[in-house]
Amino acid sequence: MANCPAVHGGYPSDYVAVSIAIFAVILLIVRSSFPFLIHKVPSARGSAFWIPVIQVVASFNFLLSLVMAGNFLKYKKSHWWLSCYVWAVWVEGPLGFGLLMSCRIAQAFQLYYAFVKRRLPPVRSHIFLPLIVLPWIAGAAIIHVKKPLNCRCHLQTYWVIAVMCLHALYVAVLVGFTGAIRHIEFRFDELKDLWQGILVSASLIGLWVSAFILNEIHDNISWLQVTSRFILLFTASILVLVFFSISISQPLLTQISFIKREPIEFKTMCQALGIPDSGLLLHREQAVVIDPNEPLDKLLTHKRFRQSFMAFADSSLAGESVHFFEEVHELGKIPIDDPVRRIYMARHIINKYIIAGSAMEVNISHRSRQAILSTTDLTHPDLFTNALNELIQLMKMNLAKDYWSSMYFLKLKDETSVRSNGYEMEQMSGAYSFSPRLSCVNAIDDPFHQDHFSSGSSQDVHHPYQ
Repeated sequence: MANCPAVHGGYPSDYVAVSIAIFAVILLIVRSSFPFLIHKVPSARGSAFWIPVIQVVASFNFLLSLVMAGNFLKYKKSHWWLSCYVWAVWVEGPLGFGLLMSCRIAQAFQLYYAFVKRRLPPVRSHIFLPLIVLPWIAGAAIIHVKKPLNCRCHLQTYWVIAVMCLHALYVAVLVGFTGAIRHIEFRFDELKDLWQGILVSASLIGLWVSAFILNEIHDNISWLQVTSRFILLFTASILVLVFFSISISQPLLTQISFIKREPIEFKTMCQALGIPDSGLLLHREQAVVIDPNEPLDKLLTHKRFRQSFMAFADSSLAGESVHFFEEVHELGKIPIDDPVRRIYMARHIINKYIIAGSAMEVNISHRSRQAILSTTDLTHPDLFTNALNELIQLMKMNLAKDYWSSMYFLKLKDETSVRSNGYEMEQMSGAYSFSPRLSCVNAIDDPFHQDHFSSGSSQDVHHPYQ
């Protein structure tokens, strides 16, 4: 141990670097949980939820492994779990940087299949992610058996070359997927986040190699080792902040910012994608007479009826079908020649309503569900037609019968009647507003003046506006 300068750490710069790492972890946790804690955004299910969570855990493991294996703190390695092979090999590799890179590759893999292949990935993320982490696990096992680490937890030169090749391979795979989707005009920050992750990870690997070379050539210079490990931990802290991305898994959350006082928030994917009149109920729109004898699917195309029916269904804890109808209805407003927005909307509907265990899973047949999940074209106009027909039949047999006798329908009838009368009065007042007699009232002092329009009176009428 005497030939290992600064092996015990404890320099002021070490504590500064550790403080920066702790701050980075806190900021990362705040950034990832802010939409759910402050804005009460419902959490997603499946890979959209647990991949960002795994990213946070992997980031914490990565920074902690650098602190423990980089000898930033003074402690005696008297227990096996404090050894270099636990922190520098297992925690830093398969559970840290390797897992972090694997999560980003899994996200890029999803984007590639969704927007380039226009279908869902053939391998689910909970299977794909462990598969791409396997090389890191195998590499860690080999190093653990061969035990090539020295007293400073550094590998020998030929081992470093093999490890850096593994790091570079994952960066290259990420570059390949990102290059394959670079032509897609994403509506959110997916592509930018991918390029940022590639740039920072490549910079960290280059810094890693430089620090190793300098420390191996000048292994007796204490300040060089202290400085290099400070820069390494500082850069890694920046990496975990830049590398984390929620735009790929939950793009709507990118519209929420905790920096601005008045952030732009979109309640629905329809509004975020700029679908015309999505979620809007115009006050001047003409009231539509609701006839219970009309088909339910036709009635649901009317915004006021759909909102009333949705409120009734939500009060009966059975609103998933109506919400599904509304979002599919909004999807139909997107032109066929706009595949990017259609894919965004289709993925949103699938993640929210179709996938088993999703937040608002609808009650459809297994055949219809599998037809949607195995589709070869996410932009197909009839992607959700069969599921929609099944749900309309269910609503006819259950919700519709109770709705016609509910207070929600009576309230809708009253509002429709009032708006219908108001619309007629507005049309009549609009017609009278062009009457010359009414125009003359504001143009003269005598309110009882009854003279008809003439050339002279018209001059008097226009005089106040000159």
